[in-house]
This record gives sequence, structure tokens and C-alpha cells, in this order.
Amino acid sequence: MNSRRLFRRSQLRLALWYAGVMGSILGLSGFGVYRAMVQSNWLAIEREIESIAGTLHDSVEPLLPVGEKPTEVLKQIFPDLCISNEPCLKEPTLIQRHTIGISDRTTYYIRLFDHQGKLLAYSPNQPTELPTSFNPEIWQTFQLKNGDRYHQFTTILHSANLNPNRFDNSWGYLQIGRTLEAFDAEVQRIRWVLISGCLLALILIVMSSWWLSQLAMQPIYKSYQKQQEFTANAAHELRSPLASLLISIDALWRILPQQTEDMKTTVKTIERQGKRLSNIISELLFLSRLEQNPEVSKFTVFSLNDLVNDLTEEFLEIAVLDDIYLTRDVPTQEISILGNESQLYRLVSNLIHNALQYTSKQGEIQITLKTQDNLAVISVRDNGIGISPEEQKRIFERFYRVDGDRSRKTGGTGLGLAIAKAIVDLHQGKITLNSELGSGSIFRVYLPLKI
Repeated sequence: MNSRRLFRRSQLRLALWYAGVMGSILGLSGFGVYRAMVQSNWLAIEREIESIAGTLHDSVEPLLPVGEKPTEVLKQIFPDLCISNEPCLKEPTLIQRHTIGISDRTTYYIRLFDHQGKLLAYSPNQPTELPTSFNPEIWQTFQLKNGDRYHQFTTILHSANLNPNRFDNSWGYLQIGRTLEAFDAEVQRIRWVLISGCLLALILIVMSSWWLSQLAMQPIYKSYQKQQEFTANAAHELRSPLASLLISIDALWRILPQQTEDMKTTVKTIERQGKRLSNIISELLFLSRLEQNPEVSKFTVFSLNDLVNDLTEEFLEIAVLDDIYLTRDVPTQEISILGNESQLYRLVSNLIHNALQYTSKQGEIQITLKTQDNLAVISVRDNGIGISPEEQKRIFERFYRVDGDRSRKTGGTGLGLAIAKAIVDLHQGKITLNSELGSGSIFRVYLPLKI
């Protein structure tokens, strides 16, 4: 994977985590403030209703009439109220309006019930949908069909002149209610202010998260770049002396006279190790170029049929010398993709080379090309030694070998599958492995087709 893309993805992930955490804290804080403000306004409304109810209760309780028909006395005490089952004056005079101590008649209303729960009197401005039956609950909140909400308080009225033979000494009940229109409007205003503020704060959090994550990733990215530069520089520095070493060995073979067998063995060992180091450095440089400079712009459309056929013919002679049966299954229909032909050539070559290394004599290797769900699938199957489940998890790591001793004897560097994985990632494909010990392995490469 391109290192710049990897760090950009890490930066995005860090910014999202930071923004998510800060956004959650902001959301919880905003919800807490919202609940506190709404609760404070609600308690203020209830205290106001209780205060008015207490004033009315203390003022009218000594004047409460005694008898079966108290309506006449109620007219004198409450000229502003309408008597039940009688015509009601909708527009009282200013004197009548202040008789009961409530000047804001559009907000509050009053209802009086006797001790049996029968409605005696009510304010002309009470909601028309209120039931005439009595509800003894102290606090009630209800909503009308038109959406208006009301909050109502109920208190008991007593009279000192009641009949002593009565079961209780309650005269009746006083209900005071008020519309919640102003409260709902205030709650809506608080809600919009908090939502707008939280959205603005969230935008600032996202912007600052991206900036802070960029600052946090800069030292890591610079350190990674220095490490990459060091690897590339070290490889370049080692390449020159190794090249000189190989040239010297080649010249030594040409100019030296007949030497002992020990000298020949030593020179061969030096030559083999020099070639091995040269291969490692070349593959490390190739990996570094893949990660730093993917060169996607150099992709071209080419045929996978020709690529698989060419590689099969190339490795066929080696397979025959190793007494391994190498076959291919390539369809006649052309399968084309957009990619780097030389890189994919190296990818499939590495897979076939690995199969040859880990397949015993008289074994079989099959190379298959087909299409599946808008993907080109290249499979390399062998019946070699297989790979254990523990090793399959690390098979695409750099310098990891399933059989390290055998790989070194055959010239393996441990970078072949790492290079294969890097090439597949560059082409936005996928490589998978299915293997069992003693039963062989199947490597499958999935590449998007050229549509």
C-alpha cells in the first residue's frame, strides 16, 4: 500500500476518533444544559401557579357559601366566572377582572367544583375541550386536538361553616390552569439555540480535529520517510560494492590458473552469497518503489492470456528438469485488465517459482486463468508440502519463510510473496491462500477486469 495513502488514512481515522469523542462530549453537555433549562422553566411555571392558587385559596375560603345551591353566592364572590348551566358573560368589566386577582385572563383559567366533583363555575377563557367531570390529580398536563398544551393544579377548599354531620369538612375543589404556549415557545427557542450552537461547535471540532491529527502525524510521517530513505540509501550503497565483488569474482574465474578444489568452492560460495545479497537489495528497492512511487499512470490494457501462456512456457523447462508436471488452463476468450504488465508478470512468476520450490519430484502444478464476478482470477495450485494455519497468517510478511533453511539453499530471499502482495494492492486486487499441510497450496489473485 502507498505509504502516503496509509498515513492519510491513519490521519483521517485519528481525526474521526477525536471528532467523535469531542462531539459525544459536546452532545451530552448540550443535552444536560437543555434539560436543566427546561426543568428550570417548568419549575418556575409550577411555582407561579401554586402562588396564584394559594392567594386565591386564602382569599375565598372564608367566603365560601354553605348550602345545596351555592351558585348565587359564587356570583357575588366570583363575578368574572361563568356559572355552570347558565349563560356566560365573555367580556367582563375591568372591576370584575381584578376581583379574583388574575389580570392575565388569556394565560390562566379557574374552575370550581363541589365536594362531589360537580362543576360549579369556570372562567370564560377555559379551553372548550376540557371535560366537565372532575379529575382529583394535583398536577395535570394535557394537550388539545389543535396542539395547545395546558398545565393544571388542583387544591381542596374548606369552609368553617359546614354541617357537622358531613363525612368530611371539604367544601370543594379549586383548579387553576394555564396555557403552555409561552413555555413551549421558550423550549423551542432554547432547542434551536443549542442545536445551532452544537452544529457550529461540531464543525469547528471537525476542522480542528483534522488540523490536530495532521500535526500529530507529521513527526511520525517524517520518521517513516527518514527510515525509507535510509533503506533506499543503504541499498544503493551496498549495491556498488556487491557489483564490484561479482565482477571481481568473474574476473578471477577468467584469469587465475588451475587452482585447488578448495579455492573453487570458496569462490563459488562468495559468488552465490553475492548474488543472493544482490537479489535481496534489488527486491527491497522494488518494494520501496512500489510503496513510494506506485506509477499508476503507466498502467496499460493488456491480455492476461498471453501473460499466463508465456510464463508457463518459461517455467516448463525448469519443471521438466525437476521432474514436476506443470499444466495450464487458459480460456480461448480474451481476458484483459488495466495494469502494469511487467509487475504482474513478476507477481505470477513469484507464485510459480514458490510452487516449484515447495513441490517434490513427480508433483503437479496447475496454473488457471478465468473470470468471476467482473474479476480476473489467476490460480496457482500445487500438491507440495503445504502451509500450516499458523504460518499462513504471516506468509505475506517480508523475509518470512515457511522453510527457511530450504529457501536459503535454493536462493530464496523471503520477499517474493511480500512483493506479490504489494503488486496486488497497487492494482486494487486481492490475493488469497488456501493450504493444508501435506496436501499442497492454492494461491488465487483477483484483479478487476477492464470494462
